[in-house]
Amino acid sequence: MNRTFNPSLLQTSLEKMVDSKSIFSVAMKVESGDASLSWSGAAGSMQVADKYFIASVTKMYITVLVLKLIDEDKIRLDDKISKYLPSDFCSALHVFKGVDYSDQLTIKHLITNTSGIPDYFFHKQENGRTVADDLLEGTDEAWPLERTIGLIKGLKPKFKPGTKAAYSDSNYQLLGKIIEEVSGLSIPEIMKTYIFDPLGLKNTYVYQDISDNIPTPFYYGSKKLWLPNYMASIGPEGGIVSTVDEVMVFLKAFFGGIFFSKEKIASLKEWKMIFPPPGLFQFGIGLEKLWIPRILFPFKYPGEILGFWGQTGTFAFYNPKTDLYFCGATNQVNGKGHRKATGLMIDTIKSML
Repeated sequence: MNRTFNPSLLQTSLEKMVDSKSIFSVAMKVESGDASLSWSGAAGSMQVADKYFIASVTKMYITVLVLKLIDEDKIRLDDKISKYLPSDFCSALHVFKGVDYSDQLTIKHLITNTSGIPDYFFHKQENGRTVADDLLEGTDEAWPLERTIGLIKGLKPKFKPGTKAAYSDSNYQLLGKIIEEVSGLSIPEIMKTYIFDPLGLKNTYVYQDISDNIPTPFYYGSKKLWLPNYMASIGPEGGIVSTVDEVMVFLKAFFGGIFFSKEKIASLKEWKMIFPPPGLFQFGIGLEKLWIPRILFPFKYPGEILGFWGQTGTFAFYNPKTDLYFCGATNQVNGKGHRKATGLMIDTIKSML
């Protein structure tokens, strides 16, 4: 590796992120596979050691649980979800163009976001509004699976299962319920048993106590959002609280063969393009890949950047070409944090090529 890594430049970049007043707090950690290179920094109202909601990066932890349960021969990707979920959950869950596909939905459809089940968070309802609209305006309400099911059954599915890919938090709420049914443990319990304790994570937990005000708040534009009722209700889709140090431990374990063999990663790369805000990425089996056109980098193409985004500007990614790992948070819902984090990751990777 051509070590031209510049920590002071990274710190300056973080500080510039918060200068625009569209991002108010940021923390980041970069580390090489052998940890010979390791740097962390923060700017704005956030410190390196602060706990934060990792948002949809949580879904990567769900991927670990699903793969572990497969290894234990408790589930299979091709299993119908109706095998594990209450009949009232599955009944009329996916009716597309007059055809009921509910009984055809599989675990693989959920974990690959190819189910076609509407995203309860961003899908427009008949009144033209979304759940996100209310939450981002500061209305703090719980959205447990039972409520989600009630909403999405009244929404039109996006497509026939398995034909396309569309990001849907609903998929991961359903996955969480399946994991609980199969394991006999709640999501907080199984996360602790299978992931947190084995990795020795002392500052990582699934948010449950609405009086817990330790995690760093996130923002929507210039508005600070504190949504404890909501965050406590969405464990499997985005409810983990952690730090950059401990997300890094998890990220390296994910790609380093701790939870499953390194060769297993290749089997997760069944990429389908997804077009949500804030940018383009591809989705595989419980894993994301940044979409980076080679034409933009004809001389120093960064290669694969694999991991997961969170809606609040959180990220956890690995670049095999340089053996660099990145994680952190910009705590900004409006997409600017994602773009700035992407630029910083790519610039760092290019500097090492």
